[in-house]
Amino acid sequence: MHAIRLHAFGPAENLTYEKTDDPVPGPGQVRIAVAAAGVHLVDTTLRKGETKGPHKPPELPAILGHEIAGTVEALGAGTDPAWLGRRVVAHLGQVPGGYAQLAVGDADKLHDIPEGLADDHAVTMVGTGRMALGILSYAELTADDVVVITAAAGGIGTQLVQHAKNAGATVVGLAGGPAKVERVRELGADIALDYTDPAWPEAARTALGGRAATVVLDGVGGEAARAAAGLLGHGGRHLNFGRSSVAPGAAPVPPFTPEELAARSITSDSVAGSRMMERLGGMAEMRRTQAESLAHAAAGRVTPVVTRFPLAEAAAAHRALESRGTVGKVVLIP
Repeated sequence: MHAIRLHAFGPAENLTYEKTDDPVPGPGQVRIAVAAAGVHLVDTTLRKGETKGPHKPPELPAILGHEIAGTVEALGAGTDPAWLGRRVVAHLGQVPGGYAQLAVGDADKLHDIPEGLADDHAVTMVGTGRMALGILSYAELTADDVVVITAAAGGIGTQLVQHAKNAGATVVGLAGGPAKVERVRELGADIALDYTDPAWPEAARTALGGRAATVVLDGVGGEAARAAAGLLGHGGRHLNFGRSSVAPGAAPVPPFTPEELAARSITSDSVAGSRMMERLGGMAEMRRTQAESLAHAAAGRVTPVVTRFPLAEAAAAHRALESRGTVGKVVLIP
């Protein structure tokens, strides 16, 4: 088979497309002919040899990639033969191997891909979609909420916009650049603004007609997050699930001082890392949330947004993701 292999930690150029041995499924495993492989921002961290949360750099040489969709084409010993030939999607956990034409995974981590759901959409929902539902379980949105979503054109953000609209909330979606802002508007955001424009907070206040935000869902941190937090009214809720704009090793900019929290009765909480793992932890809960996410896409309640790259261009995919040149989920197509 062909795969993307990493022989040395470093820049995206270290991801090389090469021929390698086909993986062999062990007991209780299957081998999948990969039709789509998900790419995460955390993959770029691991490529550099850095640790992020529970994710530790792999032993080299390595094939990155934790999410795959495709067709089961071989079985390991003791694996239920009913899996053979089925279209499946799986999150491989801490075992990489997804950036390849063939990948091995545990049968107990597989989900059937719902009929009519494309492979690249399925791979988007099993990981990124699951995280979006985890964030929403903390947010508990209602039709009374005014929600500000930073990075609304990202993999998680595009889904949060749609889920928030499904809950009946008023949505303010922030994205970088006119093309991304337009995509956020197409997804249903009531107000879509470019956070690179210094005047966006005032534009948001004008568009809201005096209504204050009740919830901020922030995945970027930094100054944009601080400005978004300024839209919250008394008793608002602020949830951070990522800090994509904060340089590695740099201290994040707190959205509030303790005095502001007290004066405005705002609750501010981080639901990233261990908090999210607690909420989605355990195989049974993880599988339930993955299945729920797939069902949302199959029913058309959420339309996954995907930026596709050929498998051989994984390095370009990493560069585009790191430079924020993508919309939605980044997926490699073998």
